[in-house]
Amino acid sequence: MLQRFRPVLPALGFVALMASAVYAQALETLSIATQGGQKQSFRVEVARNDADRAQGLMFRRSMPADQGMLFDFGRVEPVSMWMQNTYLSLDMLFIRPDGTIARIAANTEPLSTRTIPSGEPVLAVLELNAGTTAKLGIKPGDRVEHSIFRR
Repeated sequence: MLQRFRPVLPALGFVALMASAVYAQALETLSIATQGGQKQSFRVEVARNDADRAQGLMFRRSMPADQGMLFDFGRVEPVSMWMQNTYLSLDMLFIRPDGTIARIAANTEPLSTRTIPSGEPVLAVLELNAGTTAKLGIKPGDRVEHSIFRR
């Protein structure tokens, strides 16, 4: 199971700020097609390696409504996330390899060390601002469209 790791360096806050600037230049487009026929697009940072997945959205104080972070685990397995050092409340979408949403953990608790399990093997997790899934009617079974998912 993957969890975000506790930082060991006091200067990590500065590093996180610098990483945010780098990520802002590397946004990719992702869409969610609801079962009701709606399609929502987001610009996402993609965490493809252990260091980026461990960092996630930690230490950030805001995120634009049309942005998020996609955690690509590179293999299908049960995963767990947590919110330590994450100031933003988030909606976490646990996504199967075909892009369908398996589970949504809505309105996660900022700064919590409680683990949030995927509930089944998944390929990825998408983090959006809290309340986004409810506002846009995104539900389990909806399909995430991005190059990491096969059809």
